[in-house]
Formats: sequence, structure tokens, C-alpha cells
Amino acid sequence: MEKVRRASHAGSWYFDNPTKLSEQLEEWLRLCGLTKSGDVRGIIAPHAGYFYSGRTAAYAFANIDPSNITRVFLLGPSHYCVTSNCALSTATVYETPIRNLHVDLEVNEQLKATQKFELMDIHVDEAEHSMEMHLPYIAKVFEGREVKIVPILIGALSEENQAMYGQILSKYVDDPNNFFCVSSDFCHWGLRFKYVDYVKEHGPIYKSIEALDKLGMDSIESGDPDTFRQYLSESKNTICGSRSISVFLHMLRNCSTKIKIEFLSYEQSNQCRTIRDSGVSYASAAAKIDGSSSI
Repeated sequence: MEKVRRASHAGSWYFDNPTKLSEQLEEWLRLCGLTKSGDVRGIIAPHAGYFYSGRTAAYAFANIDPSNITRVFLLGPSHYCVTSNCALSTATVYETPIRNLHVDLEVNEQLKATQKFELMDIHVDEAEHSMEMHLPYIAKVFEGREVKIVPILIGALSEENQAMYGQILSKYVDDPNNFFCVSSDFCHWGLRFKYVDYVKEHGPIYKSIEALDKLGMDSIESGDPDTFRQYLSESKNTICGSRSISVFLHMLRNCSTKIKIEFLSYEQSNQCRTIRDSGVSYASAAAKIDGSSSI
């Protein structure tokens, strides 16, 4: 019996009209001017409302060549549910206005068998937006093709658990039929986010935020989870999906396929100039087989 996870943010965070949504995504993907590549095995993309981050997200999803991909893993941070573990969906189908996407129950069972994963209550699943905001793009990019999804909610993981989950999931990276969508926004700046670090030498506040985020992107592009951890420790940057990114970096460290991350787009929701302002940064990256050499 099907258990459907509703598209709970459709109609508010993005269009609920299938035609309007499909046309909007198609236009953003086209404007990127990127060529799809079978060497791209994963992406990092934002998860805010499409008005704010939809264009940036397109720079990640435009890289995907769906030809050989049959399964998409989603790694999304938990904004509402307090857990120190990762959690799997209890739904069998995820709804999107474009088309519904089916959960890969076989892989879900494999992950459950490790006894390291919790199960997400359907109400928690529907309240969370971090993975939902990637689903319409997946539905669009894989239009006319069969693809299953494996949603994984990333909790407030310790450094030890980030490495542990990365180790568990790393074997799936070596299968070219698998793809990975890592969900994260970047700096959340302003009093309402309790983060107002500012280096005056960079000029206006928004330029200081950009410099901070660029250092973070550099640390992620290094491919080394320890370098990224050190950056977070020193900068305290409010990257909400930092643990999702860290798990992904541990996956790449432990798999046999050599993969390199490259950032392709960066935007801010607002150019902060005074302490009264606030804004969120968005960045998109592609994780590509390095030198086209795999296992």
C-alpha cells in the first residue's frame, strides 16, 4: 500500500501548477548554458523558496545527464526534528506537481539493516523543506525516465557520526547508476540568525559574507572533510547543511571513485549593508569524476 509524502511547500515556496513550474525550471536550466555530463555523480544545491534560490539551484541540476541514473540519494539537513542520527523516510511515494517519485524500498531496507538509521515520522517529513525543494528539479531533469529516490534526513551529527554515515554510504558512490543531491544553503547573516560576523577590510557587509562563503567553498572543493571541519570551527559560518556536506565528503573519501567538487554559482538573497539587514547565501556545485577515471 502506498504511503504518500505530500508536496507540502507547493503553492508557497514554489508553483503548485505543473505547467508553470515545469516551464520555470526549464527556463532556468536553459539559461545556465551548461552541458550535461555523465561524469557528474552528485551536486550540492540550495533549498530556499524558488524566488530566492531557484536560479542558483539550476546550476547544479543542469549538469545532470539522466541517461544511466536510476537512483537519487537525497541528503538534507533537519530544520525541525531534533535528532543526533540520520533518518529514513517511511513514505513510499514523494509527491511533486510535475510527477510523483517513488522511494527505493530495497535500498531503504539495506540502510535499515545497519541499525544506524532512525525512521522519519511522515509529519516530520512533510514539515521539512530541505529535500522537498530538490524534488521538482529531479522530476523535471528525469522527465520520461524511471528513477527512484532515497531521502536521508541528516541530524545534528557528531564528527564521529558524520564519518560513520559517510563510510556506510560510500559504497553507493561507486555504482554509476546512483546520484547524490546534497541540500544546503550557505551563510545566514543577521541578528535573527544570531550571526553578524563582519570583516571591514572586505568592504560592505555583503562582500564580507561573500568572502566568508568563498573560503567555505574552497574548503569543500578540497574534498577533505577535516579541512571543511576546520573552516567551520574557525569561521562559525552558519551553513545549515554543513553536516550533509560533511557526510558527502566522507563518502567521497571512502569510495573507490575519484571525484572532485566544483562550485558553479553563488548568490545572496539580500545585499546586507547594516546590522539591521539580514540575508541568506546560496551556492551550487557539481561533483564530477576527476579526470574521467573511475574504479
